[in-house]
Amino acid sequence: MGKKYYITTPLYYVNSPLTIGGAYTTIVADVLARYQRLRGKEVFFLTGSDEHGQKIKKAAEEEGISPQELADRVVGTFLELWEMLEITNDDFIRTTEPRHEKVVEEVFRRLVKKGDIYWGSYEGWYCTPCETFLLDSQLSEGLCPQCGRPVEKLVEDNYFFRFSRYQKLLEEHFRNNPDFVRPPSRYREMLNRLKEGLNDISVSRAISWGVPVPGKEEQGIWVWFDALLNYISAPNSLTPGGEEEIWPADIHLMAKDIVWFHSLLWPAMLMALDLPLPRTVYAHGWWTMGGEKISKSKGAAYARDVVEEFGPDPLRYFMLREIPLGLDGDFSFEALAVRYRSDLANDLGNLLQRSLSMIKKYRKGRLPASGEDPAGKVILEEIASFWPRYHREMEDLKFSQVLEGIWSFIHRANRYIEESKPWRLYREDRESGRLDGVLFTLVAILLHSASWVQPFMPGTAEKICRQIQPSSPIVPAFSQAEANPSGVVRSGQLIGKIEPLFPILFSEKKE
Repeated sequence: MGKKYYITTPLYYVNSPLTIGGAYTTIVADVLARYQRLRGKEVFFLTGSDEHGQKIKKAAEEEGISPQELADRVVGTFLELWEMLEITNDDFIRTTEPRHEKVVEEVFRRLVKKGDIYWGSYEGWYCTPCETFLLDSQLSEGLCPQCGRPVEKLVEDNYFFRFSRYQKLLEEHFRNNPDFVRPPSRYREMLNRLKEGLNDISVSRAISWGVPVPGKEEQGIWVWFDALLNYISAPNSLTPGGEEEIWPADIHLMAKDIVWFHSLLWPAMLMALDLPLPRTVYAHGWWTMGGEKISKSKGAAYARDVVEEFGPDPLRYFMLREIPLGLDGDFSFEALAVRYRSDLANDLGNLLQRSLSMIKKYRKGRLPASGEDPAGKVILEEIASFWPRYHREMEDLKFSQVLEGIWSFIHRANRYIEESKPWRLYREDRESGRLDGVLFTLVAILLHSASWVQPFMPGTAEKICRQIQPSSPIVPAFSQAEANPSGVVRSGQLIGKIEPLFPILFSEKKE
């Protein structure tokens, strides 16, 4: 068995349920995981929860419960959300699990023994909400540059990681691997940060809620040093040549505000452990609402509420179609409703309903043979030529462009109905083969579209195929559809019950 394709999300803090901004990374990861599985690859898709640190302890104290009770409750909401969104993760790692804490403690021991972790004194700034140590030069008008909150001055004796030791090795890796950090704007940003020079960084604190420092239990291991190690603790990849051929990660996905930890600190930790580096670190943009970054503290647009209002597939579609991966995007219920009505209900849903209604009326509900229609043949040729572009853009994570390309066929199909006028062909030319050709082409477009949108909208893809050919309602496999674009249609089969793909179930505008 070869190496599995390894995809990760960051660990999510358990101080409250997830907003759509938090859900976005996992949706992106799921789309990629589903796509790679459909290409025949074995996938290991990891997500999880970050449960240690002062932020979690403070949140629990405010509720009058223990940090573990808070973590258990909030993790439950994460798991429910992933089920609602049909997320297909292969593992869910919690930083309070023994399997993870054991690895964190072992790494700490190894690096102390190697001399990469040493005892020293820290005097500087710390942002508890971000669990981040900061230099004077990094502050923004005295506030944390990421969250804009006040920072606290710390004077502590604790352990340090010799981050500076890996400056030249990291510079060399960046030079030799220009796609190590993506998109290119984040690569340049991280390279500039690297050129500013790396300082040794504190990796323990005098805290009670965290993995205890081995042999010095009054100290807790810094939450970021702890959390990053989940990527090797979950697949049990601390020892090279272990039983699972999973590490290194093929792609770490995360929001842009934590790319520094993943592209500089984490690689340095791996170098210290003599482990290979991840192949790609991909930082996507932020979701805003009314121009402001969506955050848990503002309580705006919780993912569960959006899914309950619109369903999982419309949210998945919206977030992947609305903005190219890597850029910021503004979310509103109104914008999602527009996409729902226009792209999903009117374009795709209407195409399916019109096409099947005509087959029911003109061909007694049986899927037509290929027939003879010159315009339809051209469309089938264009479908065949789109497949290589589809794979190229999916591999390059250009999801917005992929969906735009798919919808160009859906728009084309709706125009094709108006141009070919099947109702006139039925009245005036029903035996020539052109009517069958038109209906056949429409079904082919729908089935290829179902295949293409499988990673994005798995439920929708299945519904399309179940209505078209219920006796074998399997979404066409990539390899079969690509090899024989016309072969996806099983001529002569009876169609299923015609139902709206996207019923209008919500108000015109959600305040």
